[in-house]
Amino acid sequence: MIKSMTGYGRCEIAADDRKFTVEIKSVNHRYLEFNIKMPKKLNFFESAIRAELKRYISRGKVDVFIAYEDLSENNACIRYNRDLAAEYLEYLDQMAREFGLENDVKVSTLSKYPDVFVMEEQSVDEEELWKELQKAISGAAEGFVQTRMAEGENLKGDLLEKLDGMLKLVEQVEERYPKVQVQYRDRLAEKVRELIGDTQVDEGRLLTEVAIFADRICVDEEVVRLRSHIEATAKTLREGGSVGRKLDFIAQEMNREANTILSKANDLEVSGAAIELKTEIEKVREQIQNIE
Repeated sequence: MIKSMTGYGRCEIAADDRKFTVEIKSVNHRYLEFNIKMPKKLNFFESAIRAELKRYISRGKVDVFIAYEDLSENNACIRYNRDLAAEYLEYLDQMAREFGLENDVKVSTLSKYPDVFVMEEQSVDEEELWKELQKAISGAAEGFVQTRMAEGENLKGDLLEKLDGMLKLVEQVEERYPKVQVQYRDRLAEKVRELIGDTQVDEGRLLTEVAIFADRICVDEEVVRLRSHIEATAKTLREGGSVGRKLDFIAQEMNREANTILSKANDLEVSGAAIELKTEIEKVREQIQNIE
């Protein structure tokens, strides 16, 4: 199955008064790059999150957004720091003695001093927390992969259609080249007759010149390689998998062969076909950039 590198997935999991929301989206990238945004209290799961995502994604620039809500009523408690309160009182008594003031500190006043009372979140079961988070990540990743596969199938169909059109252009070049040689021979013979009049044309010399011309414009090897690359691309697309890099390399090779055909072209029809081939190859390369 062919996958696009652009996709989107979202999953929300609520259990045991906790709720996780995970969103995943991606764009084209040469390699695999994660950008994960989540609450600080989940940072210690980052390595596990990356490992989980790699089960589903092998290429692309991937943005991951994780939201976490603790809906329980007893998710925090108050801690009384007696030692700190005693230290505050000791210094207040000292100040009262040194400056001859009345120590009028009340409990309500002392309770407002920094860190006498501290709100602390209750400890959570990390293993249980990860199970819920993993479920949300997997759900989002599965939806994400589905969108990639759907778009990948559309890309595959479009690319196969383009490849069929390229094969027809290759056939056009193959059919045209023998005619180019015949036309060259006829033009050359005509020019020779114009120069020497009614004198008999040296057929051997004429054939030699035609052979030299044919060798110079011969693109048999390029056509064979180009056809092979087109067929290899179609086969790779049908086999599926993470084939984006491989297809990109083959497309570069196709472009090289088309350039050579164009440089050797000595005929308007062949030149036109070669230019059209280059145009189609460029379109294919652009589409391949979207494949994982």
